[in-house]
Amino acid sequence: MKKFIIATGLLMATSAYAQTEVLTGVTRGKDYGVVYALPKTQIEIEIKANKVNYKPGEFSKYADRYLRLTNVSAEPEEYWELNSVKVKPVGVPNSEATYFVKLKDKTVAPLMELTEEGLIKSINVPYSSNNAKNAANNAVAPQRKANPRDFLTEEILMASSTAKMAELVAKEIYNIRESKNALLRGQADNMPSDGAQLKIMLDNLNLQEEAMTEMFSGVRDKEEKTFTVRLTPDKEFENEVAFRFSKKLGVVANNDLAGTPFYISLKDLKTVKIPQEDGKKKKEMDGIAYNVPGQAMVTLTDGKKKLYEGEIPVTQFGIIEYLAPVLFNKNSTIKVYFDPVTGGLLKVDREEGK
Repeated sequence: MKKFIIATGLLMATSAYAQTEVLTGVTRGKDYGVVYALPKTQIEIEIKANKVNYKPGEFSKYADRYLRLTNVSAEPEEYWELNSVKVKPVGVPNSEATYFVKLKDKTVAPLMELTEEGLIKSINVPYSSNNAKNAANNAVAPQRKANPRDFLTEEILMASSTAKMAELVAKEIYNIRESKNALLRGQADNMPSDGAQLKIMLDNLNLQEEAMTEMFSGVRDKEEKTFTVRLTPDKEFENEVAFRFSKKLGVVANNDLAGTPFYISLKDLKTVKIPQEDGKKKKEMDGIAYNVPGQAMVTLTDGKKKLYEGEIPVTQFGIIEYLAPVLFNKNSTIKVYFDPVTGGLLKVDREEGK
């Protein structure tokens, strides 16, 4: 649930209006107001990996002889394989960029919407409770695999040896393939009357072929798991270890030598001009603070090939600016939209007073 704060500021107390007052940091005492934070950027790496449980087939020893399937293991095995890697920026509250919007008499105080973490999201935007509950993902239940023995003929089951049985099963697989080819070429003895029937027949043949082939190739049950790694950059870096991946253990910590390292680089593209410090004491700024994020190039590699390369916004490479308090006066209503990830301005709308 999002935090939603209505800062009314005693609008009915008087017809005189004053500027909204914003202070840096969290204040204590008799003042009433809204505390919000600007985000700083973390780089989130989402790693999807499959945990594979391999069970050898009944005829794995004959896979090469009868089906020309090579590198088929006769031993059960459990291992991990990398599926995909995604990189994106996320915003987390910056404790050094916390602000207090003071509410007091004679003030047209804004309507502010914050995220759960207290990051500013919008000003003077009516709250819409479109809590469209995520419709339960109609995840399709995995289909049960067919039992290959359901397709074995009497001749196969009565075979005198495992080798003979494997030979007969392989012949049955080749017969199924010939039947599929005949259907696709329109040369089958009993051709289906329409496309729907053809699909049903092909699906059944594919099911049989897959089940019987697994008696040679074995079965690989895959369970996908998602791992998340977050980095908080404060400067550029090159080829730092982001995480490690082990075929035996999956994703491991970046200091665990059991895994192969994956490297990340971050380059500031200098899209925002940082003002030079003039040595004088920084003057306190008024108004609603917001971020002007910089852009950075992120590159993720396994040491040989690139897995990801792209630009992302990074607030640490940008500056903080302010919306002037005079914008929020009695003559008009200013609607402001912020990006919760960067704290940057998305849109500013003005509604003239009646």
